[in-house]
Amino acid sequence: MKTTRVRPTGRERTFSDGELIVTKTDTRGSITYANDVFLRISALDEDDALGQPHNLIRHPDMPRAVFKLLWDTLKEKREIFAYVVNLAADGAHYWVFAHVTPSFDAAGRVVGYHSNRRVPSREAVAAADDLYRVLRAAEGRHDRAPDAVAAGHATLQRILAERDRTYDELVWDLSAGATR
Repeated sequence: MKTTRVRPTGRERTFSDGELIVTKTDTRGSITYANDVFLRISALDEDDALGQPHNLIRHPDMPRAVFKLLWDTLKEKREIFAYVVNLAADGAHYWVFAHVTPSFDAAGRVVGYHSNRRVPSREAVAAADDLYRVLRAAEGRHDRAPDAVAAGHATLQRILAERDRTYDELVWDLSAGATR
């Protein structure tokens, strides 16, 4: 596995509406399963993906606050839907509409996470990108990562309050094409 940081090329990659990107991780977020669509779109070989942290595909334009929300939700043993821009190993980026759920053992303990990703509509991508630009700006005003995450999270909460929406309602509004 290359250890050099991948630089975004600005080139977007897509996949078809009939395809699903699927990955599974352990409780620490290390990839334990990746389907062929994930491998193709992320430009990774299976050997390069398995055992690696899922943030291997984190795009620098993705606000940290969204990942905080994702992990906070999963820690509460709840599912989450989110629009995410990922970074492929060759520098291309790709947008997904992600559905992430905890995986449980027979005793009800979380043993990992399962993520299915679909192609989002272009309207939802544009609206998510606009929102994420605001969150990144709030995060960018801070040098320390914890401060940046807190600022992005506070900005997201303010936006949700202004729109009188929960995060889930906002995501479904974007999915339905309502950007308010």
